[in-house]
Amino acid sequence: MRSGITIAALLVATVSGCGGQQAAVQRGAVAPQAAAAPDVTAPPARPLPFKGRLLSGDPNEVPPAVAMSLSDTATVTFSYREELTHDEYHIPLIVSALDPVTYVGAPLGDFGVTAFASLSITEGARIIGDYTAKVHVSRSYSLYSEPTHREVEQAARAAVRQKIDEKLERDAGRLAQAAAGSGKPPIAPAGQ
Repeated sequence: MRSGITIAALLVATVSGCGGQQAAVQRGAVAPQAAAAPDVTAPPARPLPFKGRLLSGDPNEVPPAVAMSLSDTATVTFSYREELTHDEYHIPLIVSALDPVTYVGAPLGDFGVTAFASLSITEGARIIGDYTAKVHVSRSYSLYSEPTHREVEQAARAAVRQKIDEKLERDAGRLAQAAAGSGKPPIAPAGQ
């Protein structure tokens, strides 16, 4: 009797495992990449319509449009800052160990990084532009592959810099006018 129960239990595990394997292969092939891929179709960055010097931030870690517009002699200044926060999600070990889809490569969790960036463009006390962006990037891992925290961090940094570049590109006309008006006294609002 006992061997009959054991054979029946193995048969049920095998049958349910096969059905789960097919779902895991589909889930494993699509979900980890689709949820985490940053937009790589963005046009290449262009320099800003003026030059500026970097007041704060690392010149190797600024958005490409800012990097192309740096000059040590400019009166316009850039202040750039990035903040990163990390998060992780793990399926409990008891659940993943007993789930047959684990062994065909189903995701066991993910590593995530949220990047927040701010860019201020000023000339003296006058603010020419002030931009912020926030991006969350995550990468799933399985029994057979695992991204490094550094890879996820680099992807988040690249994505947040791209967002800042997109905002600068949309605002290029206004920025050019504001920079062209630099050195002139500010105009008082009408009625004052």
